Amino acid sequence: MKIISTKMHGVLDYPWGILLIASPWLFGFTTGGAAMYIPIVLGIALLVGSVMTDYEGGLLRVFSMRTHVVLDMLTGLFLAASPWLFGFDEVVYKPHLILGLIQFLLAMLTSTQPGPGKTIVNY
Repeated sequence: MKIISTKMHGVLDYPWGILLIASPWLFGFTTGGAAMYIPIVLGIALLVGSVMTDYEGGLLRVFSMRTHVVLDMLTGLFLAASPWLFGFDEVVYKPHLILGLIQFLLAMLTSTQPGPGKTIVNY
């Protein structure tokens, strides 16, 4: 069931990217290393990808919405699994797991087609 429109997804992408970048400071894991830098890098990638997506929130319209959603799913799963993949789960894991699963869920619930009267090119 796709209950999130492409427009709403575009509205959510930018604050979500900023939240990922700020998460080490918000949730207290500014110790350096993979635990800190993975959400920062993924947040920057999300912001860049959002600017380059062909949807209401995009500017350059390089990537299709379908590609954007698939990348959101993959990066969400990567973020959720990163504490165990990189061995920092005994230091911190909850922010990565929760934010990653939320990102995955939001992507799963997002339509890849625009609403009525909207045109978005899917490559």
